[in-house]
Amino acid sequence: MSEAETPEPLDERIPGSAASQSDKLGLPPGTLVHVGERHCAEVALTLVAYGPEAVEEIALGGPEDLAGHLGTERLLWLDVIGLHDVETVGEVGERLGLHPLVMSDMVNTHQRPKAEIHEGYVFAVVKMVRWIGGDQGLDTEQVSLLLGSNWVATFQERPGDVFDAVRARMREGKGRIRKSGPDYLFYALLDVIVDHYFLAVEALSEQTEALEDEVLEAPTRATLARIHGLRQEALALRRAAWPLRELVQVVLREESELVDPSTAPYLRDLYDHVVQVIDIVETQREILSGYTDLYLSSLSNRMNDVMRVLTVIATIFIPLTFVAGIYGMNFEVMPELKWRWGYPLVWGVMAVMAGGMLRFFRRRGWF
Repeated sequence: MSEAETPEPLDERIPGSAASQSDKLGLPPGTLVHVGERHCAEVALTLVAYGPEAVEEIALGGPEDLAGHLGTERLLWLDVIGLHDVETVGEVGERLGLHPLVMSDMVNTHQRPKAEIHEGYVFAVVKMVRWIGGDQGLDTEQVSLLLGSNWVATFQERPGDVFDAVRARMREGKGRIRKSGPDYLFYALLDVIVDHYFLAVEALSEQTEALEDEVLEAPTRATLARIHGLRQEALALRRAAWPLRELVQVVLREESELVDPSTAPYLRDLYDHVVQVIDIVETQREILSGYTDLYLSSLSNRMNDVMRVLTVIATIFIPLTFVAGIYGMNFEVMPELKWRWGYPLVWGVMAVMAGGMLRFFRRRGWF
C-alpha cells in the first residue's frame, strides 16, 4: 500500500454552474457537454516529464503547449484540472487521440466507474473519495485516467487531490515509478485512490463504533439521524468501490499491450485491496442496519417499560376507585359513615389492597 496524505480543503463550488444530463438531450453522440458542478474558474494543465535520472514539472499555458512534448522519448504525466471548459478538454483529447465518446464521458461527472481498452490507450473512470469529517463527511470526485504508449493523463474536477504521495515519490526517486513505464504510474495512481478508500472506511468504522453505546443506552432522534447519515455515506462508498473491481478486472483480462506483464501482479494486488474495501463497506452497512433495528427495539422496550408502569398504577387504582366510589354514594343507611374509625379504616383497607397487589405483581415478575 502506498503512503497517504491529509487532503487539502476543498474549493467551494462556483454559484450558478450546475449542469444536468437533460442539457445533452437531442445532441449527437460524442457532443461535449459538461454535466455536474463547476468547481474552479479556469482549467489548469500541468505536465510532469520524468525518467530514471530526472523529473521536470511544467505548467502549460494551454493545449497547444503539448505539441513540443508529445512524441518524445520522455515519459509524461498530464494532469488536467477543471472539466467545465469543454473546448480545452476537447482540444487536449484530440491531441492525445481520444475518441469523442471517451471525451464525452470525461466531462460527465455522473459517469459510473468503468474501464475501456481502446486502440492506443486505456481509459478508466474512478471516484476519488476523501473523508472530510464534520458536516461534509465523505467527499467524492470523479477522476478520469488514461494510459498511452508513453504518457498518463488525469482529468479532475477541481484542485486538490490524493496524488501528492505519488508526486513525492517521483520527485525523490523512490520506488519503481521513475524506473518503470507509464503503466506502473497508471497503477500507482489507482492504488493511492484505493488507499483513501481504506481511510474513508476506517473513519466510517470509528463513527459507527462511537454510536454503539449511544444506541444501547440513550438513543434519541438525533441518534437515528446520525445512523441514517452514516448509512448514506456507506452507500456512497459502496457505489464508488463496487465498480472498481470490474474496472481492474477489465485491465487485467484484456491484456493490453500498454500494460507490461511485470505490472500485472501489482494490478492483481490492487484487485485484492478493492475486494477488501467492498467487504468492509458491506460489513459496515450491515452493522448500521443492525443499529437501526436496535434503535427501534430500544424505543419499543422503553415504551413497554412506561406502559408497564402505567398499567400497574391503573390496575392498583381500579379497586381503590371502587372503594372510594361506594363511600361516595349519597345513601342515608351506610353504617360505616357513622363509625368513629370508619375513615382511617377505609384508608387502611385501600393501603392493604394496594400493597397486596404490588407484592403479587412483583412475585409474578410483572413489575
